[in-house]
Amino acid sequence: MKKQFVVIGLGRFGGSVTKTLMSLGYEVMGIDKDERIVQEYASVLTHVYQGDSTDDQVMRELGVRNMDHAIVAIGEDLQSSILTTLILKDMGVKFVTAKATSDYHQRVLEGVGADHIVHPERDTGVRVAHQVTSKNMIDYLELSPDYSLVEIIAPNTFGRKTLKTLDFRAKYGCSVMAIRRTNNELVVSPHADEIIFEGDMLVIIGKNTDIARFERTFED
Repeated sequence: MKKQFVVIGLGRFGGSVTKTLMSLGYEVMGIDKDERIVQEYASVLTHVYQGDSTDDQVMRELGVRNMDHAIVAIGEDLQSSILTTLILKDMGVKFVTAKATSDYHQRVLEGVGADHIVHPERDTGVRVAHQVTSKNMIDYLELSPDYSLVEIIAPNTFGRKTLKTLDFRAKYGCSVMAIRRTNNELVVSPHADEIIFEGDMLVIIGKNTDIARFERTFED
């Protein structure tokens, strides 16, 4: 069963996360206190609600506690961001990613239990969506509307197999551009007989649709 996400705050950053998660095939619930924004997303999301995320009763009635992963994308209202994160952790949401606008904000969010912090000035919504859907994803860079480059920890099933054996391009439609070993050795343009070891970081390039398919194959 695929992970279920709730995105709280559907502004520019939260909206980008939401749309990317949906494009990857995940079920997403959206929550925002602005009725205009909620109406805008009514045609995009099956489950989108206007509500105050700092009201734990509202959050319980919406069934947020049943979500696998919550993303707190609230903007400049630090109090709401912090209180929402605290409520989510108190409710037992397994994993909470929260948007921070400063180092101080980050420290407070970590203090109330946020599992992962993102900074919108460097972490785009698209990048964050890919990171939260893959346990092996390290980084994600859009090269164009259709192609991206990703850094990913090699799945355990790749261990001690060659690129030729993995038949990477035929199976996943992507190309391995480089391999960084655990000792920081960098193998650029690896040949077909290059062996993948557990813990290796792979730099992969491909169409966004193929990368998404690759991510789903090794979804946590």
